[in-house]
Amino acid sequence: MTTVLNLQSITALNRQQFYQLCLNNPELSLERNPQGELIIMSPVGAESGEKEANLITDINNWNRQKKLGKVFSSSTIFSLPNGGDRSPDVAWVSLEKWETLSEKEKEGFPPICPDFVIELRSKSDRLKPLQEKMKEYLDSGLKLGWLINPQDKTVEIYRPNQVVEVVKMPVNLSGENVLLGLEITLDY
Repeated sequence: MTTVLNLQSITALNRQQFYQLCLNNPELSLERNPQGELIIMSPVGAESGEKEANLITDINNWNRQKKLGKVFSSSTIFSLPNGGDRSPDVAWVSLEKWETLSEKEKEGFPPICPDFVIELRSKSDRLKPLQEKMKEYLDSGLKLGWLINPQDKTVEIYRPNQVVEVVKMPVNLSGENVLLGLEITLDY
């Protein structure tokens, strides 16, 4: 479950203030949407945590073989070009994009959109905010994204300039032309 705090009547939370807020409260999982609202994320249960760990492992194993980019967990916040500061459950950034960042940018919240993300809907998550988050990634330069919805046994596949494709599980997913050679079977 997420809680959205609209702080506009008190302050306009800019990117630097958000970064400092996160540093000052490392025990909290926070995001900031493009409107400047603060999003407090609840911890996930064991089942969702295991699924997320398995997905990170799958992407990382593929990446270790291909050596084409960097894999990030849900603890990593990306400062998206369109104004939000988001932490996907799994993220992958191509080496080409990663190497454009300075060392300082790599140490903080990188000011880029991942090339690939996975959002995994937990039992407490509402679907619409996750779909809006996926569209935010697309608007910021995402090349491929999967919104995995175990409750409905579906996966929504997001690609630039295309209608969202919804597939039923079990399904074999491909990294397409973004994560070349990646194949994952999902059956939640």
